[in-house]
Amino acid sequence: MEHTLFSPFQLGSYTLRNRIGVAPMTRMSSRADSVPRQDVLDFLVRRAEKGAALVYTEAIVTDYESAQGYPGQARLTTQRQIEAWKPVTDAIRRAGAVSVMQMFHCGRMAWPEVNPAGRVIAPSPSAPKQDNPLTGQPYSVPDEMTQFDIKHVINGFAETAKGAVEAGFDGIEIHGAHGYLISQFLSSYSNQRTDAYGGSVENRYRFAHEVIQAVRPVVPEDRLLTFRISNWGVADMAVSLFNDRDEYQEVIRRLSGEPIDAISVSTYDYAEKAFGTDRNMARLTREATPLSLMICGRIYDRRSAEEALQDADIVLSAKSILLNPDWVADVRTGSALPLYRSEEANVAYTPEPLP
Repeated sequence: MEHTLFSPFQLGSYTLRNRIGVAPMTRMSSRADSVPRQDVLDFLVRRAEKGAALVYTEAIVTDYESAQGYPGQARLTTQRQIEAWKPVTDAIRRAGAVSVMQMFHCGRMAWPEVNPAGRVIAPSPSAPKQDNPLTGQPYSVPDEMTQFDIKHVINGFAETAKGAVEAGFDGIEIHGAHGYLISQFLSSYSNQRTDAYGGSVENRYRFAHEVIQAVRPVVPEDRLLTFRISNWGVADMAVSLFNDRDEYQEVIRRLSGEPIDAISVSTYDYAEKAFGTDRNMARLTREATPLSLMICGRIYDRRSAEEALQDADIVLSAKSILLNPDWVADVRTGSALPLYRSEEANVAYTPEPLP
């Protein structure tokens, strides 16, 4: 396993120099023009220069209406936004790494006060049970999405993907995890629809399928398209978003039939056993798909990275690579490294420049 972590890996048409990537992480640094602060953009370039093979953006919201869930989030649909990202993708490429833009719609996790349309939409008129930690108030009850809403939102994913292509990104990721909109459709916890988008796994998967099918044609064949999935959400975190292993693996098998290059599995702990089995999420995913797999969650040193690669192809680091610019080099040398707490990563949400 020592050789695997720093060995090349073929992902689509790209040869990654190692199996280490910068995980997508939420940011709230954008001004009114929805362009991130310069230090946030520079952070991504530095991690490429410091050895990461795959560099993800923060999650980019997909429209100017109802997609936004947090203040100061970025978009990628105007020329000014595209021009801001071009030097970043160029610099990441010169550093020998691959850049990926992750995009999402927050759905019922949205915050009406920061959305231009002042509304929240979701598969069903059901809000998370917990309060919004940013406001201390209950989440708004969303409007149930109509067929018009569904088509409008899907178009937002396609338009954002076009912006990413124009900005020079090597890949695009569709964020279907963490209890955001696509995840809300996938999960019976948040999807109580009785039409073609609710009920059976096939129906609940339909929205994800339609997003992928709308995005792939606008992404050149030589660029990556990936999909992120999880069994946990940022609200009501104790809830399992899939009912059991069979339901989860059915979704994975359906994703395997899509024109995507990889599945990214997000966990809080890569080693944790899932759905009452003796297998972790990566192993259960591997059983159901031949696609390349990425894994994140509690991967903080060489031992955990190598162990995580037993069931995946690429490891993604969030807190560790955020707080330690030299994390890739430290992992290579087998240095003793700390397991950071979530609170220590809150610099990502402050005006303080990123390290």
